[in-house]
Amino acid sequence: MALRRQDKELELYRGILEPATEFKDGFGWTTVIGIFFCGLIMMPGGIYLGLMTGGSLGTAASWVTVILFMEIARRAMKPMSQQNLVILLHAATIMMAANVMMPGGPMGWLVYRAYLVGSEAIRDSGMAGAFPSWFCPPADSPAIVGRTFFHKDWIIPLGLVAFTMVTELVSKYSLGYIFFRLTSDIEKLPFPLATVNAQGAMALAEADAREEHTDGYAPRTKKKSTRWRIFSLGATLGIAFGMLQVGIPAITGLFLSRPFYLIPSPFVDTTVLTEALLPATATGLCVDLGIIFIGFVLPFWSVVGTFAAIVLTAVLNPVLHHAGILHTWQPGMDTINTTFAGNMDFWLSFGIGSGLGITVVCLISTFRDMRAKVREVSLRKQAQAEVEDVWAPPRSGRGDCPLWIAAAAYCAAAAGLVVVCYIVLPKTVGILFFLVFFAFAFTPLITYVNARLLGIAGQWVEIPFVKEGAFLLSGAKGIDIWLAPIPLSNYGWQSQEFRVNEFTGVTFWSMIKTDLVATPVLFCLSLLFWSFIWHADAIPSQAFPAAQVNWDLMAKNQALVFSATFVAPGEDPNQKSIMDSEFMKKAFHPKVIGAGFVGCVGLYLLLTVFGLPVMLVYGMVRGWGELPHYRVLEVVGALIGRYYFQKKYGQTSFLQNAPALLAGYYTGVGLVSMATIAMKLIKSAVSAAPF
Repeated sequence: MALRRQDKELELYRGILEPATEFKDGFGWTTVIGIFFCGLIMMPGGIYLGLMTGGSLGTAASWVTVILFMEIARRAMKPMSQQNLVILLHAATIMMAANVMMPGGPMGWLVYRAYLVGSEAIRDSGMAGAFPSWFCPPADSPAIVGRTFFHKDWIIPLGLVAFTMVTELVSKYSLGYIFFRLTSDIEKLPFPLATVNAQGAMALAEADAREEHTDGYAPRTKKKSTRWRIFSLGATLGIAFGMLQVGIPAITGLFLSRPFYLIPSPFVDTTVLTEALLPATATGLCVDLGIIFIGFVLPFWSVVGTFAAIVLTAVLNPVLHHAGILHTWQPGMDTINTTFAGNMDFWLSFGIGSGLGITVVCLISTFRDMRAKVREVSLRKQAQAEVEDVWAPPRSGRGDCPLWIAAAAYCAAAAGLVVVCYIVLPKTVGILFFLVFFAFAFTPLITYVNARLLGIAGQWVEIPFVKEGAFLLSGAKGIDIWLAPIPLSNYGWQSQEFRVNEFTGVTFWSMIKTDLVATPVLFCLSLLFWSFIWHADAIPSQAFPAAQVNWDLMAKNQALVFSATFVAPGEDPNQKSIMDSEFMKKAFHPKVIGAGFVGCVGLYLLLTVFGLPVMLVYGMVRGWGELPHYRVLEVVGALIGRYYFQKKYGQTSFLQNAPALLAGYYTGVGLVSMATIAMKLIKSAVSAAPF
C-alpha cells in the first residue's frame, strides 16, 4: 500500500497559532445582557424559522449579537476586549445552539413529544397509550389537548429535562477538561480546527481599518472592513429572499384560512411525477438561496461526496426495487413515505454498516497516529517529567483545576443520571449493566477517541447502533428504554473548545460562568416562547410546513425502532423474542450492514492508495438514503464557489469571507422571521382578549 497521504483540502483548514501568554476573564455584564438579548430577540424568530422552513438562526444570531454589541461599545468609546468578544460569542452560541430540526431550546422536544404520543405512526403501530407519564402526558390529557406546559401533568417531564441539562453541563466541562489536558498538554496535539475557530473569534476583535491622509488638510476617514461589507450583502439578500420565503406566508396567514406560499415550503415534491422513471426514489427540490451559500462554506469534496451518494441512491433504488429488495414502496407514495420505505428495506442497515466502516477507519488512523506520537514523546528528554506532572494543574493562568476534581464531578453527574434512569425504567439486570457501562466506560472512551481525532486531524466519529444494540441485548421490554435520558454522550468537542480558549487568552472559568447563567435563562425563555407559539397554533400544521414534513418522518422512524422491544397489551413479554419484532424483521438486515461496512472501508483504502480526497467518503456517508431535496443546491454552491469565486478572489480570501456571507444571509432571514412572528404573536394576543 502506498504511504499515507494527508488530504490536501484538509490542509487548507489547518493553521498554526501560538497559545496566548496572558489570560483574562471575559465574563461580565455585557455577557449577561447578550444572553438576554439572544433569548428575547433572536429565539422567537429562530423557532418560527425552524418550524416554517427547517432553517436555523444559530450562527447568524451569534454574529449579529457580537457585531451589534461591538458597534454599541465602540460608539460609547468603551471598546470590548478580545476576551469579552469571545465569551459573548460563546454566550450567543449557547442561547441559539439547536438541532436544525428543533430550534429554540429544550422545550421544542417536549412539543414534539406531545405530537409523537398521538401521531398517526404511533397509533398505526399499536403504541398509543404506551408512553410513560415521566416522558409526556397522555394524548387525552388536558395539558396536550389545551396545548400548554402550565399543567401539573408536565411537572415530572419538565423536572427530568432540567435535571438532564444540569448533568450535561457538569459532564461536558469535567470530562472535556480531562481529555483536553491529556491530548493538548501531555500529548501536544495541534487541534487544527481549533486554530481556525480561534482566528475567526479573534478577527471579531479587530477594529475597522482606518485610512489616514497625510496632506495636512483632509480629515481622517474610516473604511469598513471587507468582512462587514460581505456580511451586509448577505443580510440584504436574506431580507429580500426571506420576505418571499417566510414573510408572505406569515402575513397572509394572519387573515386567510391557509397561508399563501409563493415559494413551496419546505420543498417541491416531484416523487409521484418521477416514479415511472425512478421508482422507489424520492425526488424534489428545496428552493432556498441559503443552501447555495452553505455550499460555499462546506469542504468541497465533502459536498461532492454527498452529491455522489444522492446520485448513486437514485440509480440504485430502481434496481433494488426491481430486485425485490425495496419491496415496501408502492406507486403513489410521496417523499416522506418513499424515504421511510427505503430506509426500512435497505438504507437504514446500509447506513449502519457504512457508519461502522467510518468508525473503524478513524480508529485505525487514531491508533496509528497515537503510536507515532508516543514514539515521538518517548524520544524527548523531558517526557518522563511531563507524564509525572499530569495530575498537577499547570501554572499558566488559564483557570485550571486538579484533574481529580474534574473526575469526581463527572462521576457524580454520571451516577446521578444512572440512578434516575434506573428508577424510571423497568428493573432488569441487563439494564443496570448497560447504564453503568455507558456512563463510566463507553462515554469516556468515545470522548477520548474524538478528542484525539479533533486534536490530530479535526475529524469526528460516532459509532452507530451502539445504544440500540445494547438495548436489544439488555432484554428490556416495552418502549421506556428508548425514551429515558441514557448516560451516553460524546464530549470530545469540548476539548477543542478549551483549546480555542487557550489560543484566545480566555480563562476557562469565563466559559463555565457563562454556561451557569445561560442555561437557566435558556430553560425559562424556551418554556415561555414555545408555550406561546404552541398555544397559538397546533404544531405541526399547515402554518408550519417544515415541521409537518420532518416530524412525520421522525415519528415513523421512531415507531419502527420502538417496535423492537414493544409488547402489545395482552401479549406475554416472556413469549416475545426480539427477532419477532417489526424492527428486526423489516429493518435490520445483516448482509446489507456488511455490504455498507466493506464498501466504506474499501472506498477509503482506494482513495488513500491513489492519493484522492478522502473527504469524499465522509460526504458519501452523510448522503446515503437522504432526501436529495436539501442537497442539490449545495453542490451548485460548491461548484460556483470553487470554480468562479475562488479563482476570482483567491482561495484563501474566499474561504475566509464566505462564512460572513452565510451568516449575513441567515441574519436577514432571521430579521424577517422575527418581524413576522411578532405580528403573529400580537394577533394571537389580541384575538384572545375579551374585547
